[in-house]
Amino acid sequence: MKDKSTFDQQLGQLRDEIDELDSQLVALLKKRRAVTTKVGQLKSEVGMPIFAPEREASLLKVRRKQAIDAGLSPELIEDILRRLMQDSYVSQDASGYRSVNEKCKQVVIIGGQGQLGQIFVDLFNRSNYQVQVLEKADWPNSEQLLKDASLVIVAVPIRLTAMVIQKLSNLPDDCILADVTSIKEAPLYEMMKVHAGPVVGLHPMFGPDVTGLVKQTIIACEGRFPEKYHWLLEQFQVWGAKIYPVEAHVHDQAMSMVQVMRHFSTIAYGYHLMTEGADISQLVEMSSPIYRLELIMVGRLFAQDPVLYTDIIFANQDNIAMMKRFAYRFLELLEDVQLNDKDAFTTMFSQVADWFGDYADIFLQESKAMLVKADQLKKH
Repeated sequence: MKDKSTFDQQLGQLRDEIDELDSQLVALLKKRRAVTTKVGQLKSEVGMPIFAPEREASLLKVRRKQAIDAGLSPELIEDILRRLMQDSYVSQDASGYRSVNEKCKQVVIIGGQGQLGQIFVDLFNRSNYQVQVLEKADWPNSEQLLKDASLVIVAVPIRLTAMVIQKLSNLPDDCILADVTSIKEAPLYEMMKVHAGPVVGLHPMFGPDVTGLVKQTIIACEGRFPEKYHWLLEQFQVWGAKIYPVEAHVHDQAMSMVQVMRHFSTIAYGYHLMTEGADISQLVEMSSPIYRLELIMVGRLFAQDPVLYTDIIFANQDNIAMMKRFAYRFLELLEDVQLNDKDAFTTMFSQVADWFGDYADIFLQESKAMLVKADQLKKH
């Protein structure tokens, strides 16, 4: 058995060796970042999108195999690489971007000082477009601001969108008119009515906390003259975004599930926790990783602007019927529990599992990775 002084000496030597290896890792990561920054500069010169999904998938596949051959965990290596690649996208995103349409005279962002509007102002500026911001106080001079516009993006709260669009009747004939609200049928109708030129409805599927568009999705709903606004969608792709085209009514139906019902049920759950007098700190301490993640998502919503979520939920009265159907099904299942009808409940569960199909297993695997990260956050 080693005496304490020998143990301390050997432990110290091993720790020094680890420190040296960690120092080498930091130096290597610095070199890697310098190279990825050069990659971003090269891509920007030719207008190539930052995110290359085929390249990323190929890299991960090769490195996972290399990890297995080396006796290392492929999941560990993939996790490290994904974090490194995300950092690479950030370093590449810091570079300027090629302007897809050098003939564009002026881009006007109505609501450009808002959280979402600022993102697009920044991106257009970095692609060397001439950008103007139009806010409430600027409307007396709006005719001057809009007379040379090649693109006008309406980025105001949902409740103000129709009113703002109705003021845009004197845009240049070839100007593209777009909005970025989370509903599409109503704004598209208003834009088509007020402007005879190219029109497109956009829904950025990200929040105001993003630093760039790499791996972000922008939904595009066709309005009028898509060939004339094609360059705009291409510009989004240069910035790293994925464009998902869909009809406006299909978009709104999907958003009633993806946004409205989810936000409403989350708000109702938070309201229930409050009115039940739940002790959040106790719930957190006693939570499994999956429930902690659920609490995180609930708390995240209540840390944001209540007016934003109110506008989303109240924007379309047609959603009320759908939410009532959700409430009915909730009570329907609760009745099975009350009647102790386990067979009926199990049958329902199996039917839903069959409906999810392969996605159930896909989501199970994805959630495992998310839970590991949530557990890591808890320990820190």
